[in-house]
Amino acid sequence: QVQLVESGGGLVQPGGSLRLSCAVSGSSSRLVAMGWYRQAPGNQRELVASIGSGGTTNYVDSVKGRFTISRDNAKNTLYLQMTDLKPEDTAIYYCNRNNPGFRWSWGQGTQVTVSS
Repeated sequence: QVQLVESGGGLVQPGGSLRLSCAVSGSSSRLVAMGWYRQAPGNQRELVASIGSGGTTNYVDSVKGRFTISRDNAKNTLYLQMTDLKPEDTAIYYCNRNNPGFRWSWGQGTQVTVSS
């Protein structure tokens, strides 16, 4: 069974940075399109960044220029570098396959709180 373990969240001031990690176990994510999702209180979970098996990346407009998604296939790990964080980035962040028709079970996510 595939397990997703997100880490790296925390409390940061506006303008700060965080680097999230997602360790994938039980399956190789090397050839799989992956994404970072987030869910703020009262909101639906949304895809904020994705990376294809070949390395092509896409971002939602609200994070373009501030977030960078990357992957280390040797470590079976996905990353999200977040800079210039804003209060509206506050959410629980999750990783998963970028395939609406086939996703693994969600992990517990990692909380990101941006506040002064």
